[in-house]
Amino acid sequence: MAKKTGKKKTESKLSWRRAIPPLRKLVWRGVRVASVLFLALAFAVVAYRVINPPITHTIWAEQRRLGEVQRQWIPLEEIPPVLARSVVAAEDANFCAHWGFDMAAIRAALREGARRGGSTLTQQTVKNVFLWQNRSWLRKALEAFITPMVEAAWPKHRIIEIYLNVAEFDEGVFGVEAAAWHYFRKMPADLTAKQAARLAVVLPNPKGRNAADLPPDLLRRVSRVMDGAATIQADGRASCLGG
Repeated sequence: MAKKTGKKKTESKLSWRRAIPPLRKLVWRGVRVASVLFLALAFAVVAYRVINPPITHTIWAEQRRLGEVQRQWIPLEEIPPVLARSVVAAEDANFCAHWGFDMAAIRAALREGARRGGSTLTQQTVKNVFLWQNRSWLRKALEAFITPMVEAAWPKHRIIEIYLNVAEFDEGVFGVEAAAWHYFRKMPADLTAKQAARLAVVLPNPKGRNAADLPPDLLRRVSRVMDGAATIQADGRASCLGG
């Protein structure tokens, strides 16, 4: 009787092992899935050099939540240079010089903790176009992986063009054309330097800041952004933006 029980246990164990694909098959399957995902990502990165991203995860999510969003693509040639310079001065003054990561900003962010962000405009563009907004180690790892690909495939003026068209400026308001009309009832080309700086100031917290009605501390920030935009124009740090 004991022999039969032992035989049944052995057969059960062998059956269980046969039911599980061999480790090599699992690994190979994972490699194939990863390869397909990588090729799809690489194709999208290369394609977006010349094709405007049709939608992003954030825009799609907000569209589902709100029912509709304000959004209209505008080429960089129709965006006033002062607006591009204001955004660069506010978010990433060394944008034209770095390769996707600003190591000085990263070190400062590590020193100052949550009080300071270290993401470049390229990283923010990668997050906005290819990833999602919620913070996680997975998202940061993917962002770090994709950023050099984007820097290699897109010229700087293309990165800033895409960023200015997909960034959120208020709840459901995406891109500088929609933002200029939403806040000031103007086309981007008609914005003043101060209005451009106001738009740049809302970017870190688009749902919590109103470019048309900023508190005193953010108005002081607007003045600093205007000074910064003039500085990077004078010292050549805005040379990659065109205009």
